[in-house]
Order: sequence, then structure tokens, then C-alpha cells
Amino acid sequence: MRRSGLDICADILEIARMGAKKTHIVYKANLNFKIVERYLRWLMERGLLERKGDRLYVTTEEGLRFLERYRELINPLYGGERL
Repeated sequence: MRRSGLDICADILEIARMGAKKTHIVYKANLNFKIVERYLRWLMERGLLERKGDRLYVTTEEGLRFLERYRELINPLYGGERL
């Protein structure tokens, strides 16, 4: 099954919760650098992800709220099957 853009955003935000380099995000999210660059830019423009130093990406408080809402939407019964 193919992931949606929201699924990919959630994956990236989850990977970056404690901070992650771009290479780590690429491999953990199973994406290529070109696609990851586009998503990183999109997430940062919306305040969901921020850059710390030269190479570290970290999920913001707003990004954590996005993840919480995303989980509620994909799993409304908290533990039920994904729709």
C-alpha cells in the first residue's frame, strides 16, 4: 500500500522527535533525498519541524500536536485496526 503525504509527514515528524539528521530521516522513512528535502521544507514552513544547528532536524511542539491529532484520526479507537 502506498503512503499518503500525511503518512510521510507523520513518519518524518516521528523520526525527528528527538532530533535526526537528514540521512537518518531518509533511511528510516524509506525515501530518497530529493523527496525528503521537499517534505522537510514543507514541514519547516508550517512550523512543524525546525533545524537545530547545521544538520539536525527536530519536531516542534506544533509538530507533536500534529502527530497526536494524526494518530487520533488514523486510529480512532486507540488500539483498533488502521482504516
